[in-house]
Amino acid sequence: MLDNVFYQIGAILGLAAAGGALALLLRQPLIVAFIAVGILLGPSGFGVVVQSGEIELFARLGIALLLFVVGLKLDVHIIRTVGPVALLTGLGQIVFTSVIGYLIALTLGMGHVTAIYIAVALTFSSTIIIVKLLSDKREVDSLHGRIAVGFLIVQDIVVVLVMIGLTAAGQAVDGPSLGKEAMLIVAKGVLMLLAVALLTRYVLPRLLHRLARSSELLMLFAIAWAIIGAMVGDALGFSKEVGAFLAGVSIASTPYRELVAARLVSLRDFLLLFFFIELGANLDMNTIGAQTGAAIVFSLFVLIGNPLIVMVIMGYMGYRKRTGFLAGLTVAQISEFSLILAALGLSLGHLEQTTVGLVTLVGLITISASTYMILYSHEIYARLGPYLGWFERKVTHREIDSLAESRDQIDVLLFGLGRFGSTLARMLRERGCRLLAIDFDPTIVRLYEQEGYRTRYGDAEDPEFIATLPLESAVWVVSTLRERALNRVLLQGLQQQGYRGKVAVSASTRHEVDGFLREGAALVLVPYADAAREAADKLLREYRQHSDSHNLGVGV
Repeated sequence: MLDNVFYQIGAILGLAAAGGALALLLRQPLIVAFIAVGILLGPSGFGVVVQSGEIELFARLGIALLLFVVGLKLDVHIIRTVGPVALLTGLGQIVFTSVIGYLIALTLGMGHVTAIYIAVALTFSSTIIIVKLLSDKREVDSLHGRIAVGFLIVQDIVVVLVMIGLTAAGQAVDGPSLGKEAMLIVAKGVLMLLAVALLTRYVLPRLLHRLARSSELLMLFAIAWAIIGAMVGDALGFSKEVGAFLAGVSIASTPYRELVAARLVSLRDFLLLFFFIELGANLDMNTIGAQTGAAIVFSLFVLIGNPLIVMVIMGYMGYRKRTGFLAGLTVAQISEFSLILAALGLSLGHLEQTTVGLVTLVGLITISASTYMILYSHEIYARLGPYLGWFERKVTHREIDSLAESRDQIDVLLFGLGRFGSTLARMLRERGCRLLAIDFDPTIVRLYEQEGYRTRYGDAEDPEFIATLPLESAVWVVSTLRERALNRVLLQGLQQQGYRGKVAVSASTRHEVDGFLREGAALVLVPYADAAREAADKLLREYRQHSDSHNLGVGV
Protein backbone atom coordinates (compact mmCIF):
# COMPACT_ATOMS: atom_id res chain seq x y z
CA MET A 1 0.00 0.00 0.00
CA LEU A 2 1.24 3.51 -0.84
CA ASP A 3 0.88 5.83 2.15
CA ASN A 4 2.01 8.90 0.24
CA VAL A 5 -0.95 10.51 -1.57
CA PHE A 6 1.31 11.84 -4.31
CA TYR A 7 2.54 8.30 -5.02
CA GLN A 8 -1.06 7.04 -4.99
CA ILE A 9 -2.11 9.59 -7.59
CA GLY A 10 0.94 8.74 -9.68
CA ALA A 11 0.04 5.05 -9.58
CA ILE A 12 -3.59 5.83 -10.42
CA LEU A 13 -2.70 7.95 -13.43
CA GLY A 14 -0.13 5.48 -14.75
CA LEU A 15 -2.41 2.44 -14.54
CA ALA A 16 -5.42 4.45 -15.77
CA ALA A 17 -3.45 5.43 -18.88
CA ALA A 18 -2.47 1.80 -19.46
CA GLY A 19 -6.03 0.61 -18.85
CA GLY A 20 -7.37 3.31 -21.14
CA ALA A 21 -5.04 2.20 -23.92
CA LEU A 22 -6.28 -1.39 -23.52
CA ALA A 23 -9.91 -0.20 -23.54
CA LEU A 24 -9.21 1.77 -26.72
CA LEU A 25 -7.79 -1.34 -28.31
CA LEU A 26 -10.93 -3.29 -27.33
CA ARG A 27 -13.14 -0.37 -28.48
CA GLN A 28 -14.56 0.11 -25.00
CA PRO A 29 -15.41 3.41 -23.24
CA LEU A 30 -12.76 4.59 -20.82
CA ILE A 31 -15.26 4.49 -17.94
CA VAL A 32 -15.08 0.69 -17.98
CA ALA A 33 -11.29 0.75 -17.83
CA PHE A 34 -11.23 3.28 -14.99
CA ILE A 35 -13.62 1.29 -12.79
CA ALA A 36 -11.61 -1.87 -13.50
CA VAL A 37 -8.38 -0.05 -12.54
CA GLY A 38 -10.08 1.13 -9.33
CA ILE A 39 -10.99 -2.47 -8.47
CA LEU A 40 -7.43 -3.55 -9.24
CA LEU A 41 -5.90 -0.83 -7.04
CA GLY A 42 -8.47 -1.05 -4.24
CA PRO A 43 -8.71 -3.32 -1.20
CA SER A 44 -10.10 -6.13 -3.37
CA GLY A 45 -6.96 -5.95 -5.53
CA PHE A 46 -3.46 -4.82 -4.62
CA GLY A 47 -4.58 -2.40 -1.92
CA VAL A 48 -2.62 0.49 -3.44
CA VAL A 49 -5.45 3.03 -3.16
CA VAL A 50 -6.90 3.79 0.23
CA GLN A 51 -9.52 6.33 1.30
CA SER A 52 -8.01 9.81 1.16
CA GLY A 53 -9.44 13.29 1.24
CA GLU A 54 -7.48 14.33 -1.86
CA ILE A 55 -8.85 11.59 -4.12
CA GLU A 56 -12.38 12.18 -2.81
CA LEU A 57 -11.97 15.93 -3.47
CA PHE A 58 -10.94 15.30 -7.08
CA ALA A 59 -13.92 12.97 -7.49
CA ARG A 60 -16.38 15.55 -6.15
CA LEU A 61 -14.90 18.26 -8.38
CA GLY A 62 -15.28 15.95 -11.37
CA ILE A 63 -18.95 15.34 -10.64
CA ALA A 64 -19.56 19.08 -10.18
CA LEU A 65 -17.96 19.85 -13.55
CA LEU A 66 -19.92 17.03 -15.18
CA LEU A 67 -23.23 18.53 -14.02
CA PHE A 68 -22.02 22.02 -14.92
CA VAL A 69 -21.26 20.96 -18.51
CA VAL A 70 -24.64 19.18 -18.73
CA GLY A 71 -26.37 22.40 -17.70
CA LEU A 72 -24.17 24.36 -20.08
CA LYS A 73 -25.22 22.18 -23.01
CA LEU A 74 -28.90 22.23 -22.12
CA ASP A 75 -30.19 23.25 -25.52
CA VAL A 76 -33.97 23.07 -25.61
CA HIS A 77 -33.77 23.96 -29.33
CA ILE A 78 -32.49 20.45 -30.05
CA ILE A 79 -35.66 19.02 -28.50
CA ARG A 80 -37.82 21.35 -30.59
CA THR A 81 -36.05 20.55 -33.86
CA VAL A 82 -36.90 16.85 -33.62
CA GLY A 83 -40.48 17.55 -32.62
CA PRO A 84 -42.35 15.84 -29.79
CA VAL A 85 -40.55 12.53 -30.34
CA ALA A 86 -37.70 13.54 -28.00
CA LEU A 87 -40.03 14.36 -25.11
CA LEU A 88 -42.42 11.47 -25.65
CA THR A 89 -39.68 8.90 -26.20
CA GLY A 90 -37.54 10.19 -23.34
CA LEU A 91 -40.36 10.32 -20.81
CA GLY A 92 -41.96 7.11 -22.10
CA GLN A 93 -38.74 5.17 -21.77
CA ILE A 94 -38.19 6.55 -18.25
CA VAL A 95 -41.69 5.55 -17.11
CA PHE A 96 -41.53 2.09 -18.70
CA THR A 97 -38.04 1.27 -17.40
CA SER A 98 -38.68 2.55 -13.88
CA VAL A 99 -42.00 0.71 -13.48
CA ILE A 100 -40.80 -2.63 -14.88
CA GLY A 101 -37.44 -2.29 -13.13
CA TYR A 102 -39.20 -1.67 -9.82
CA LEU A 103 -41.33 -4.80 -10.27
CA ILE A 104 -38.26 -6.88 -11.18
CA ALA A 105 -36.45 -5.62 -8.08
CA LEU A 106 -39.41 -6.54 -5.85
CA THR A 107 -39.56 -9.98 -7.48
CA LEU A 108 -35.89 -10.48 -6.60
CA GLY A 109 -36.75 -9.82 -2.93
CA MET A 110 -35.47 -6.25 -2.57
CA GLY A 111 -37.04 -3.64 -0.32
CA HIS A 112 -39.21 -0.84 -1.66
CA VAL A 113 -36.60 1.93 -1.21
CA THR A 114 -33.84 -0.15 -2.79
CA ALA A 115 -36.16 -1.15 -5.63
CA ILE A 116 -37.03 2.48 -6.32
CA TYR A 117 -33.37 3.50 -6.47
CA ILE A 118 -32.45 0.62 -8.78
CA ALA A 119 -35.46 1.22 -11.02
CA VAL A 120 -34.60 4.90 -11.41
CA ALA A 121 -30.90 4.15 -11.95
CA LEU A 122 -31.78 1.80 -14.82
CA THR A 123 -33.63 4.53 -16.73
CA PHE A 124 -30.70 6.86 -17.52
CA SER A 125 -28.34 6.42 -20.45
CA SER A 126 -24.88 7.91 -20.80
CA THR A 127 -24.96 11.13 -22.81
CA ILE A 128 -21.16 11.29 -22.81
CA ILE A 129 -20.63 7.78 -24.18
CA ILE A 130 -23.44 7.91 -26.73
CA VAL A 131 -22.49 11.30 -28.17
CA LYS A 132 -18.86 10.16 -28.38
CA LEU A 133 -19.80 6.96 -30.23
CA LEU A 134 -22.18 8.79 -32.57
CA SER A 135 -19.50 11.40 -33.25
CA ASP A 136 -16.95 8.71 -34.06
CA LYS A 137 -19.45 7.23 -36.54
CA ARG A 138 -20.36 10.72 -37.83
CA GLU A 139 -24.04 10.13 -37.03
CA VAL A 140 -24.73 12.96 -34.59
CA ASP A 141 -26.40 14.99 -37.35
CA SER A 142 -28.38 12.04 -38.70
CA LEU A 143 -32.08 11.82 -37.87
CA HIS A 144 -31.68 9.01 -35.33
CA GLY A 145 -28.67 10.84 -33.85
CA ARG A 146 -30.65 14.03 -33.37
CA ILE A 147 -33.55 12.15 -31.80
CA ALA A 148 -31.16 10.28 -29.48
CA VAL A 149 -29.51 13.52 -28.35
CA GLY A 150 -32.97 15.01 -27.81
CA PHE A 151 -34.24 12.32 -25.47
CA LEU A 152 -30.86 12.14 -23.72
CA ILE A 153 -31.32 15.81 -22.82
CA VAL A 154 -34.75 14.92 -21.46
CA GLN A 155 -33.13 12.20 -19.35
CA ASP A 156 -30.48 14.64 -18.07
CA ILE A 157 -33.19 17.05 -16.94
CA VAL A 158 -35.12 14.28 -15.20
CA VAL A 159 -32.05 12.90 -13.40
CA VAL A 160 -31.28 16.34 -11.96
CA LEU A 161 -34.89 16.69 -10.79
CA VAL A 162 -34.70 13.24 -9.20
CA MET A 163 -31.50 14.19 -7.38
CA ILE A 164 -33.13 17.38 -6.12
CA GLY A 165 -36.13 15.37 -4.90
CA LEU A 166 -34.00 12.74 -3.17
CA THR A 167 -31.84 15.33 -1.46
CA ALA A 168 -34.90 17.26 -0.34
CA ALA A 169 -36.52 14.07 0.94
CA GLY A 170 -33.38 13.18 2.87
CA GLN A 171 -33.32 16.64 4.46
CA ALA A 172 -37.03 16.56 5.29
CA VAL A 173 -37.00 13.09 6.85
CA ASP A 174 -34.19 14.05 9.20
CA GLY A 175 -35.95 17.21 10.37
CA PRO A 176 -38.29 17.54 13.32
CA SER A 177 -41.27 18.41 11.17
CA LEU A 178 -41.68 16.84 7.75
CA GLY A 179 -44.11 19.45 6.44
CA LYS A 180 -42.14 22.41 7.74
CA GLU A 181 -38.86 21.10 6.33
CA ALA A 182 -40.48 20.33 2.98
CA MET A 183 -41.89 23.88 2.72
CA LEU A 184 -38.51 25.33 3.66
CA ILE A 185 -36.77 23.30 0.97
CA VAL A 186 -39.32 24.37 -1.65
CA ALA A 187 -38.86 28.03 -0.64
CA LYS A 188 -35.07 27.71 -0.92
CA GLY A 189 -35.43 26.07 -4.31
CA VAL A 190 -37.67 28.86 -5.61
CA LEU A 191 -35.26 31.52 -4.35
CA MET A 192 -32.33 29.71 -5.94
CA LEU A 193 -34.10 29.47 -9.31
CA LEU A 194 -35.10 33.13 -9.10
CA ALA A 195 -31.51 34.15 -8.37
CA VAL A 196 -30.28 32.09 -11.32
CA ALA A 197 -32.89 33.70 -13.60
CA LEU A 198 -31.90 37.23 -12.54
CA LEU A 199 -28.20 36.51 -12.98
CA THR A 200 -28.85 34.97 -16.38
CA ARG A 201 -30.88 37.96 -17.51
CA TYR A 202 -29.01 40.95 -16.11
CA VAL A 203 -25.51 40.08 -14.90
CA LEU A 204 -23.81 37.13 -16.58
CA PRO A 205 -24.13 38.16 -20.27
CA ARG A 206 -22.36 41.49 -19.66
CA LEU A 207 -19.79 39.92 -17.33
CA LEU A 208 -18.93 37.13 -19.73
CA HIS A 209 -18.69 39.59 -22.60
CA ARG A 210 -15.93 41.41 -20.74
CA LEU A 211 -14.17 38.25 -19.53
CA ALA A 212 -14.20 36.71 -23.03
CA ARG A 213 -11.46 39.13 -24.12
CA SER A 214 -9.11 36.70 -22.35
CA SER A 215 -9.78 33.00 -22.98
CA GLU A 216 -7.76 32.01 -19.91
CA LEU A 217 -9.80 34.30 -17.67
CA LEU A 218 -13.03 33.04 -19.20
CA MET A 219 -12.10 29.44 -18.42
CA LEU A 220 -11.03 30.34 -14.88
CA PHE A 221 -14.34 32.07 -14.27
CA ALA A 222 -16.29 29.10 -15.68
CA ILE A 223 -14.56 26.67 -13.30
CA ALA A 224 -14.98 29.04 -10.37
CA TRP A 225 -18.65 29.58 -11.25
CA ALA A 226 -19.26 25.82 -11.33
CA ILE A 227 -17.68 25.32 -7.91
CA ILE A 228 -19.44 28.36 -6.43
CA GLY A 229 -22.74 27.01 -7.73
CA ALA A 230 -21.98 23.65 -6.11
CA MET A 231 -21.15 25.41 -2.83
CA VAL A 232 -24.40 27.40 -2.87
CA GLY A 233 -26.45 24.30 -3.68
CA ASP A 234 -24.88 22.42 -0.80
CA ALA A 235 -25.26 25.34 1.62
CA LEU A 236 -28.98 25.64 0.82
CA GLY A 237 -29.57 21.97 1.60
CA PHE A 238 -29.49 20.68 -1.95
CA SER A 239 -26.67 18.61 -3.38
CA LYS A 240 -23.47 20.05 -4.86
CA GLU A 241 -24.47 18.47 -8.16
CA VAL A 242 -27.72 20.45 -8.34
CA GLY A 243 -25.92 23.72 -7.66
CA ALA A 244 -23.32 22.99 -10.34
CA PHE A 245 -26.04 22.09 -12.84
CA LEU A 246 -27.90 25.36 -12.27
CA ALA A 247 -24.61 27.25 -12.58
CA GLY A 248 -24.22 25.71 -16.03
CA VAL A 249 -27.82 26.53 -16.98
CA SER A 250 -27.25 30.16 -15.98
CA ILE A 251 -24.73 30.69 -18.81
CA ALA A 252 -26.20 28.23 -21.30
CA SER A 253 -27.99 31.03 -23.18
CA THR A 254 -24.81 33.06 -23.75
CA PRO A 255 -22.78 32.88 -26.99
CA TYR A 256 -19.78 31.52 -25.08
CA ARG A 257 -21.32 28.23 -23.97
CA GLU A 258 -19.89 26.10 -26.80
CA LEU A 259 -16.33 27.27 -26.25
CA VAL A 260 -16.55 26.98 -22.45
CA ALA A 261 -18.06 23.49 -22.69
CA ALA A 262 -15.44 22.38 -25.21
CA ARG A 263 -12.56 23.70 -23.11
CA LEU A 264 -13.87 22.07 -19.93
CA VAL A 265 -14.32 18.60 -21.42
CA SER A 266 -10.71 17.53 -20.85
CA LEU A 267 -10.61 18.82 -17.27
CA ARG A 268 -13.99 17.21 -16.55
CA ASP A 269 -12.85 13.84 -17.90
CA PHE A 270 -9.59 14.03 -15.96
CA LEU A 271 -11.35 14.71 -12.66
CA LEU A 272 -14.09 12.14 -13.32
CA LEU A 273 -11.31 9.58 -13.61
CA PHE A 274 -10.91 9.83 -9.83
CA PHE A 275 -14.65 9.31 -9.27
CA PHE A 276 -14.64 6.06 -11.23
CA ILE A 277 -11.37 4.96 -9.63
CA GLU A 278 -12.81 5.67 -6.18
CA LEU A 279 -16.00 3.85 -7.11
CA GLY A 280 -14.10 0.76 -8.24
CA ALA A 281 -11.79 0.87 -5.23
CA ASN A 282 -14.75 0.89 -2.83
CA LEU A 283 -16.35 -2.18 -4.38
CA ASP A 284 -16.18 -5.38 -2.40
CA MET A 285 -15.75 -8.16 -4.93
CA ASN A 286 -17.17 -10.70 -2.50
CA THR A 287 -20.47 -8.85 -2.28
CA ILE A 288 -20.48 -8.21 -6.04
CA GLY A 289 -20.09 -11.94 -6.65
CA ALA A 290 -23.28 -12.53 -4.72
CA GLN A 291 -25.07 -9.97 -6.91
CA THR A 292 -24.11 -11.54 -10.25
CA GLY A 293 -27.48 -13.18 -10.87
CA ALA A 294 -29.46 -10.01 -10.19
CA ALA A 295 -27.00 -7.98 -12.27
CA ILE A 296 -27.49 -10.28 -15.27
CA VAL A 297 -31.29 -9.99 -14.98
CA PHE A 298 -31.21 -6.20 -14.81
CA SER A 299 -28.61 -5.98 -17.59
CA LEU A 300 -30.69 -8.07 -19.97
CA PHE A 301 -33.69 -5.90 -19.17
CA VAL A 302 -31.73 -2.73 -20.00
CA LEU A 303 -30.08 -4.18 -23.13
CA ILE A 304 -33.35 -5.50 -24.58
CA GLY A 305 -36.24 -3.68 -22.88
CA ASN A 306 -35.04 -0.10 -23.31
CA PRO A 307 -34.48 -0.33 -27.09
CA LEU A 308 -37.84 -2.09 -27.51
CA ILE A 309 -39.84 0.65 -25.79
CA VAL A 310 -38.07 3.32 -27.86
CA MET A 311 -38.90 1.41 -31.05
CA VAL A 312 -42.55 1.01 -30.01
CA ILE A 313 -42.96 4.74 -29.27
CA MET A 314 -41.15 5.89 -32.41
CA GLY A 315 -43.02 3.40 -34.57
CA TYR A 316 -46.33 4.63 -33.16
CA MET A 317 -45.31 8.22 -33.95
CA GLY A 318 -44.65 7.38 -37.59
CA TYR A 319 -40.92 6.72 -37.81
CA ARG A 320 -39.35 3.94 -39.83
CA LYS A 321 -38.23 0.78 -38.06
CA ARG A 322 -34.61 1.47 -39.01
CA THR A 323 -34.64 4.92 -37.37
CA GLY A 324 -36.34 3.52 -34.25
CA PHE A 325 -33.87 0.64 -34.04
CA LEU A 326 -30.75 2.83 -34.38
CA ALA A 327 -32.09 5.37 -31.87
CA GLY A 328 -33.21 2.61 -29.50
CA LEU A 329 -29.75 1.07 -29.27
CA THR A 330 -28.45 4.28 -27.72
CA VAL A 331 -30.42 3.65 -24.50
CA ALA A 332 -29.20 0.07 -24.03
CA GLN A 333 -26.97 0.98 -21.09
CA ILE A 334 -27.03 2.86 -17.81
CA SER A 335 -24.95 5.98 -17.31
CA GLU A 336 -22.47 7.65 -15.01
CA PHE A 337 -25.50 9.42 -13.53
CA SER A 338 -26.84 6.04 -12.43
CA LEU A 339 -23.63 5.48 -10.47
CA ILE A 340 -23.77 8.99 -9.03
CA LEU A 341 -27.40 8.45 -8.05
CA ALA A 342 -26.47 5.21 -6.25
CA ALA A 343 -23.61 7.01 -4.49
CA LEU A 344 -26.05 9.75 -3.42
CA GLY A 345 -28.42 7.13 -2.01
CA LEU A 346 -25.52 5.64 -0.05
CA SER A 347 -24.56 9.04 1.37
CA LEU A 348 -28.20 9.70 2.39
CA GLY A 349 -28.37 6.36 4.16
CA HIS A 350 -31.02 4.99 1.80
CA LEU A 351 -28.81 2.28 0.27
CA GLU A 352 -26.18 -0.19 1.35
CA GLN A 353 -22.80 -0.67 -0.30
CA THR A 354 -24.00 -3.95 -1.82
CA THR A 355 -26.68 -2.09 -3.81
CA VAL A 356 -24.11 0.39 -5.08
CA GLY A 357 -22.01 -2.59 -6.16
CA LEU A 358 -25.00 -4.09 -7.97
CA VAL A 359 -25.68 -0.86 -9.92
CA THR A 360 -21.98 -0.59 -10.79
CA LEU A 361 -21.88 -4.17 -12.05
CA VAL A 362 -24.97 -3.53 -14.21
CA GLY A 363 -23.21 -0.44 -15.52
CA LEU A 364 -20.08 -2.37 -16.46
CA ILE A 365 -22.09 -5.05 -18.26
CA THR A 366 -24.46 -2.75 -20.14
CA ILE A 367 -21.90 -0.12 -21.10
CA SER A 368 -19.51 -2.78 -22.44
CA ALA A 369 -22.20 -4.62 -24.41
CA SER A 370 -24.02 -1.55 -25.75
CA THR A 371 -20.78 -0.05 -27.04
CA TYR A 372 -20.43 -2.90 -29.52
CA MET A 373 -24.16 -2.73 -30.27
CA ILE A 374 -23.86 0.94 -31.27
CA LEU A 375 -20.58 0.50 -33.16
CA TYR A 376 -22.06 -2.33 -35.23
CA SER A 377 -25.64 -1.05 -35.27
CA HIS A 378 -26.00 -1.13 -39.04
CA GLU A 379 -24.71 -4.69 -39.30
CA ILE A 380 -27.06 -5.78 -36.51
CA TYR A 381 -29.99 -4.08 -38.22
CA ALA A 382 -29.16 -5.81 -41.51
CA ARG A 383 -29.74 -9.14 -39.74
CA LEU A 384 -32.74 -8.19 -37.61
CA GLY A 385 -34.45 -5.67 -39.91
CA PRO A 386 -36.68 -8.21 -41.72
CA TYR A 387 -38.21 -9.27 -38.39
CA LEU A 388 -38.98 -5.73 -37.13
CA GLY A 389 -41.82 -4.84 -39.48
CA TRP A 390 -44.44 -4.64 -36.75
CA PHE A 391 -42.54 -1.67 -35.22
CA GLU A 392 -43.33 0.41 -38.31
CA ARG A 393 -46.51 2.00 -39.62
CA LYS A 394 -47.46 1.65 -43.25
CA VAL A 395 -47.03 5.40 -43.77
CA THR A 396 -44.00 6.88 -42.00
CA HIS A 397 -45.20 10.47 -42.27
CA ARG A 398 -43.36 11.69 -39.19
CA GLU A 399 -40.00 10.56 -40.55
CA ILE A 400 -40.54 12.43 -43.80
CA ASP A 401 -41.38 15.63 -41.91
CA SER A 402 -38.44 15.22 -39.55
CA LEU A 403 -35.98 14.67 -42.37
CA ALA A 404 -37.09 17.91 -43.94
CA GLU A 405 -36.84 19.79 -40.64
CA SER A 406 -33.50 18.31 -39.57
CA ARG A 407 -31.48 19.59 -42.50
CA ASP A 408 -29.16 22.19 -41.03
CA GLN A 409 -29.38 25.40 -43.03
CA ILE A 410 -25.62 25.91 -43.35
CA ASP A 411 -23.63 26.05 -46.59
CA VAL A 412 -20.45 27.78 -45.42
CA LEU A 413 -18.67 27.84 -42.05
CA LEU A 414 -16.56 31.00 -42.00
CA PHE A 415 -13.78 31.49 -39.44
CA GLY A 416 -12.75 35.09 -38.85
CA LEU A 417 -14.71 38.34 -39.20
CA GLY A 418 -11.85 40.77 -39.72
CA ARG A 419 -11.67 43.14 -42.70
CA PHE A 420 -11.30 40.34 -45.23
CA GLY A 421 -13.63 37.91 -43.45
CA SER A 422 -16.42 40.44 -42.90
CA THR A 423 -16.34 41.49 -46.57
CA LEU A 424 -16.40 37.86 -47.68
CA ALA A 425 -19.28 37.12 -45.29
CA ARG A 426 -21.33 40.00 -46.66
CA MET A 427 -20.73 38.96 -50.28
CA LEU A 428 -21.58 35.33 -49.61
CA ARG A 429 -24.73 36.35 -47.80
CA GLU A 430 -25.77 38.67 -50.65
CA ARG A 431 -25.39 35.73 -53.02
CA GLY A 432 -27.76 33.57 -51.00
CA CYS A 433 -25.25 31.39 -49.11
CA ARG A 434 -26.43 30.09 -45.74
CA LEU A 435 -23.57 31.16 -43.54
CA LEU A 436 -22.38 30.52 -39.99
CA ALA A 437 -19.67 33.01 -39.00
CA ILE A 438 -17.25 32.22 -36.16
CA ASP A 439 -14.90 34.62 -34.39
CA PHE A 440 -12.93 34.77 -31.15
CA ASP A 441 -13.73 38.44 -30.48
CA PRO A 442 -16.97 38.67 -28.45
CA THR A 443 -17.59 42.26 -29.54
CA ILE A 444 -17.48 41.33 -33.21
CA VAL A 445 -19.70 38.28 -32.62
CA ARG A 446 -22.33 40.40 -30.90
CA LEU A 447 -22.14 43.12 -33.57
CA TYR A 448 -22.74 40.74 -36.48
CA GLU A 449 -25.42 38.85 -34.55
CA GLN A 450 -27.29 42.13 -34.19
CA GLU A 451 -27.02 42.60 -37.97
CA GLY A 452 -28.81 39.29 -38.52
CA TYR A 453 -25.85 36.99 -39.18
CA ARG A 454 -25.74 33.53 -37.70
CA THR A 455 -22.67 33.73 -35.48
CA ARG A 456 -20.84 31.72 -32.88
CA TYR A 457 -18.07 32.59 -30.47
CA GLY A 458 -15.29 30.03 -30.79
CA ASP A 459 -11.66 29.14 -31.32
CA ALA A 460 -10.36 27.48 -34.50
CA GLU A 461 -7.55 25.90 -32.46
CA ASP A 462 -9.93 23.94 -30.21
CA PRO A 463 -10.74 20.47 -31.66
CA GLU A 464 -13.55 19.98 -29.14
CA PHE A 465 -15.19 23.19 -30.38
CA ILE A 466 -14.81 22.10 -34.01
CA ALA A 467 -16.66 18.89 -33.11
CA THR A 468 -19.71 20.96 -32.05
CA LEU A 469 -20.09 22.60 -35.49
CA PRO A 470 -22.60 21.41 -38.14
CA LEU A 471 -19.86 19.88 -40.31
CA GLU A 472 -22.13 17.25 -41.79
CA SER A 473 -24.10 19.80 -43.83
CA ALA A 474 -21.45 22.43 -44.59
CA VAL A 475 -20.19 22.41 -48.19
CA TRP A 476 -17.26 24.72 -47.44
CA VAL A 477 -15.24 25.57 -44.36
CA VAL A 478 -13.46 28.86 -44.99
CA SER A 479 -10.76 30.34 -42.78
CA THR A 480 -9.89 34.00 -43.29
CA LEU A 481 -7.32 33.74 -40.49
CA ARG A 482 -3.83 34.30 -41.86
CA GLU A 483 -1.84 32.74 -39.04
CA ARG A 484 -0.25 29.64 -40.54
CA ALA A 485 -0.31 27.66 -37.28
CA LEU A 486 -4.04 28.33 -36.74
CA ASN A 487 -4.94 27.12 -40.21
CA ARG A 488 -2.84 23.98 -39.85
CA VAL A 489 -4.56 23.14 -36.55
CA LEU A 490 -7.96 23.79 -38.14
CA LEU A 491 -7.16 21.47 -41.07
CA GLN A 492 -6.05 18.73 -38.67
CA GLY A 493 -9.16 19.18 -36.51
CA LEU A 494 -11.47 18.92 -39.52
CA GLN A 495 -9.68 15.78 -40.70
CA GLN A 496 -10.03 14.23 -37.23
CA GLN A 497 -13.78 14.90 -37.35
CA GLY A 498 -14.02 13.20 -40.74
CA TYR A 499 -15.18 16.35 -42.54
CA ARG A 500 -15.97 15.47 -46.16
CA GLY A 501 -16.58 18.93 -47.61
CA LYS A 502 -14.04 21.38 -49.00
CA VAL A 503 -11.75 23.63 -46.99
CA ALA A 504 -10.40 27.03 -48.00
CA VAL A 505 -7.71 28.72 -45.89
CA SER A 506 -5.94 32.05 -46.14
CA ALA A 507 -2.21 32.59 -46.49
CA SER A 508 0.02 35.60 -46.12
CA THR A 509 2.61 34.62 -48.70
CA ARG A 510 2.70 32.60 -51.89
CA HIS A 511 5.17 30.01 -50.59
CA GLU A 512 2.59 28.89 -47.98
CA VAL A 513 0.10 27.88 -50.68
CA ASP A 514 1.71 24.57 -51.66
CA GLY A 515 2.03 23.53 -48.02
CA PHE A 516 -1.67 24.09 -47.30
CA LEU A 517 -2.67 22.23 -50.46
CA ARG A 518 -0.56 19.23 -49.39
CA GLU A 519 -2.22 19.32 -45.95
CA GLY A 520 -5.73 18.98 -47.38
CA ALA A 521 -6.95 22.46 -48.35
CA ALA A 522 -8.98 22.56 -51.56
CA LEU A 523 -8.36 26.28 -52.04
CA VAL A 524 -5.84 28.75 -50.64
CA LEU A 525 -6.70 32.45 -50.56
CA VAL A 526 -3.97 35.08 -50.57
CA PRO A 527 -6.07 38.20 -49.89
CA TYR A 528 -3.72 40.99 -50.93
CA ALA A 529 -2.29 39.10 -53.89
CA ASP A 530 -5.76 37.97 -55.04
CA ALA A 531 -7.12 41.51 -54.71
CA ALA A 532 -4.13 42.95 -56.56
CA ARG A 533 -4.55 40.42 -59.39
CA GLU A 534 -8.25 41.22 -59.70
CA ALA A 535 -7.45 44.97 -59.68
CA ALA A 536 -4.79 44.47 -62.33
CA ASP A 537 -7.26 42.52 -64.49
CA LYS A 538 -9.82 45.32 -64.18
CA LEU A 539 -7.24 47.96 -65.08
CA LEU A 540 -6.11 46.01 -68.12
CA ARG A 541 -9.71 45.47 -69.27
CA GLU A 542 -10.42 49.19 -68.93
CA TYR A 543 -7.18 50.04 -70.73
CA ARG A 544 -7.94 47.70 -73.62
CA GLN A 545 -11.50 49.00 -73.95
CA HIS A 546 -10.22 52.60 -73.95
CA SER A 547 -7.47 51.73 -76.41
CA ASP A 548 -9.88 49.94 -78.77
CA SER A 549 -12.30 52.88 -78.66
CA HIS A 550 -9.51 55.35 -79.36
CA ASN A 551 -8.22 53.32 -82.31
CA LEU A 552 -11.74 52.94 -83.67
CA GLY A 553 -12.24 56.70 -83.53
CA VAL A 554 -8.98 57.37 -85.37
CA GLY A 555 -9.87 54.90 -88.12
CA VAL A 556 -13.16 56.63 -88.77
